[in-house]
Amino acid sequence: MSGLFGQPASTASSNTTGDISKDVALTAPPEDGISDLKFSPQSEHLAVASWDKKVRIYEINAQGGSEGKALFEHEQPVLTCCWSKDGTKIVGSGADKASRMMDLSSGNTTTASQVAAHDAPIRCARFVDIPQQQSQMLVTGSWDKTIKYWDLRTPNPVASITCQERIYSLDVVGSLLVVATADRYIDIINLSDPGKFYKTMQSPLKWQTRAVTCFNDGSGFAVGSVEGRCAIQYVEEKDASANFSFKCHRNSGTGANNTNVYSVNALSFHPQHGTFSTAGSDGTFHFWDKDAKHRLKGYPEVGGSITATDFNRTGNIFAYSVSYDWSKGYSANTAQGVNKVMLHAVQPDECKPRPKTTGRK
Repeated sequence: MSGLFGQPASTASSNTTGDISKDVALTAPPEDGISDLKFSPQSEHLAVASWDKKVRIYEINAQGGSEGKALFEHEQPVLTCCWSKDGTKIVGSGADKASRMMDLSSGNTTTASQVAAHDAPIRCARFVDIPQQQSQMLVTGSWDKTIKYWDLRTPNPVASITCQERIYSLDVVGSLLVVATADRYIDIINLSDPGKFYKTMQSPLKWQTRAVTCFNDGSGFAVGSVEGRCAIQYVEEKDASANFSFKCHRNSGTGANNTNVYSVNALSFHPQHGTFSTAGSDGTFHFWDKDAKHRLKGYPEVGGSITATDFNRTGNIFAYSVSYDWSKGYSANTAQGVNKVMLHAVQPDECKPRPKTTGRK
């Protein structure tokens, strides 16, 4: 029996080392560093944001082939991209302090209109559902220390909240909006009352936050930092006993007691199983079961830092970008650096939660 990308359908295995030998490269990838990628929630289309000032949209077929379908440009590097829930609109945001939206339902494949603006680069954006609002809104987070809500039918923000520091990452699931800033602040917002913080906390990790991603059920979130560590954090105090953190993306350095520590750049939850991935500057990705506190699979180094990841809507494709992540500064960004997006066909046993076991009675 054949699986996705023409691979043999796998059977369950106890081997915790995954195989990337059959991963397929995206056709005609960006020409500069890749900052973000997101699958459409409605189709097999992948949006990729890049430092070459472009957002590209690709169509992915069952054999792993890809074809560019649309492209729009910003005036400066694009730092993030996101889809509307119905899969018709794609938004890019970036260093030009603007968010720009392409409406694919109109047949337009080359231009985007500006829908948001800040006083500093926009680092992250997501579509959100606000109660009592008839259409989806856009929330943007900027290095100007604010998050803003936008009704895409009007030119001015509906609301704005000032955070403690520059926004580095944000994510939303249902009514949960989580915002991570510089100085390790994490602001939690209940979108039923979007104009204020429901809760503010310091990251449970000791160093700069790189990524935050919500659980599928909206009960909490995962945090990744530059220290090669990830934290699982629940929103409500009643669940605090389930909070924990763990080391990842580290390897042995030279010398008896030396360890190389790498940034955790990306976190993605599997849409069906609720397991999740981490990916980092060490050029590896791993699949984890947060409930069992167990690593499901680890994968070999892919040839460069991994800057962004995402599962498609069914969870049978895992996309990851291999690109320079600026972890070693400007001087390490050379013309010889790799920029590619790889598509990994997720086998049935790779992301399934660990079977629950019961002890002796």
